Amino acid sequence: MKSFYNAEKISENVWWVGAVDWSVRNFHGYLTERGTTYNAFLIIDEKVTLIDTVKAGFFAEMMERISSVIDPEKIDYIISNHAEPDHSGALQQAIEAIKPEKVFASVMGAKTLKAYYGIDAEVVTAPVSLGAGNLSFVETRMLHWPDSMISFYDRDGVMFSQDAFGQHLAGSKLWADEYPGETLEYEMSKYYANIINAQSAKVLSLLDSLPSLNLPLQVIAPDHGPLFRRNFGEVFSAYRRYAEQKPQLRAAVIFATMWHATEDLARAFADGVRAAGVEVKIIDLAVSERSAVMTAVANSGLVAFGAPTMNNQVFPAMADVLTYVKGLKPQNKIGFAFGSCGWSGEGAKQIAAELENMKFEQPIAFIQSKYKPTGEELLKAFEAGYTLAGQLKETVAAN
Repeated sequence: MKSFYNAEKISENVWWVGAVDWSVRNFHGYLTERGTTYNAFLIIDEKVTLIDTVKAGFFAEMMERISSVIDPEKIDYIISNHAEPDHSGALQQAIEAIKPEKVFASVMGAKTLKAYYGIDAEVVTAPVSLGAGNLSFVETRMLHWPDSMISFYDRDGVMFSQDAFGQHLAGSKLWADEYPGETLEYEMSKYYANIINAQSAKVLSLLDSLPSLNLPLQVIAPDHGPLFRRNFGEVFSAYRRYAEQKPQLRAAVIFATMWHATEDLARAFADGVRAAGVEVKIIDLAVSERSAVMTAVANSGLVAFGAPTMNNQVFPAMADVLTYVKGLKPQNKIGFAFGSCGWSGEGAKQIAAELENMKFEQPIAFIQSKYKPTGEELLKAFEAGYTLAGQLKETVAAN
């Protein structure tokens, strides 16, 4: 009986054989409102080759898609571009079912596969001939794991970019140009901000090196989300923009509150930003999560964080977010700290210290109210927002 899980052809000799995860909503702390895909690819050449596998639990779907094109036992090679379990979770099952001649990985990929699954992979040190076409490899360490690499199939011009250029976006369409542009921009920028941002210097180095590779590019095939078959310059330009992290004419105000005192300061600050003519977004941590915060931080030149003091510490929700944001290393930000307290008053001070650690510019000292902000304190918050928004406008104009 014919399977309802069918492969989709993406070029003359390459097929998509991945899986769509409509239900996933949490990806190691990243909110995936639109689900995701685990993209795997099948190259039909003299040496039939599988590029990556899928997350554990989706093995049967992948194998049915492969079977709609070819007997899986005819696969000769498996390439592991990235050993993270969302791409390698089904690898052990695939090896047992397919019995490939070889499994290839990067130097660190081979070590990772051995540690995770006891799999012995051959390290790729040169292009691999598949017959009519060749697979070449570029190690992209820490984009975003030490094992990461990109593969390129020259016969069809397909770049298998693993996590680079990916998006957490489940859908019934395979190609990026079949989705609304604003959806793609949001999901790609969110993915970059929360997965890749910490390694922006390496992204710029990779982008600078691509022209010298002279790749006859026809398809960019990431391991998550839709694939790209046109407008490659726009894709690379978007990644360069994300990686350069130049200040943008937007502001984000992120706050936690217990009895609305900090919230009142947040609203006053945001209104000052708005009055200065800068777009501002307010994020309440009671109804938002850390990946939304990081996306807003990445897309804003001015970022304010506010929280109350609780048990002589900054409010826990804010401590969580600051730890997360700090690890992703945002750059070129104007920052501001604020908060409220009843007696000890550590909250805003600790936020300001974290912003200093992250090298946020803080032209105005933090504001902290006791119990409930006074009219004077609310005015100070408004004026801080207005002044910092003005400085942001000058900075953006200079860039």
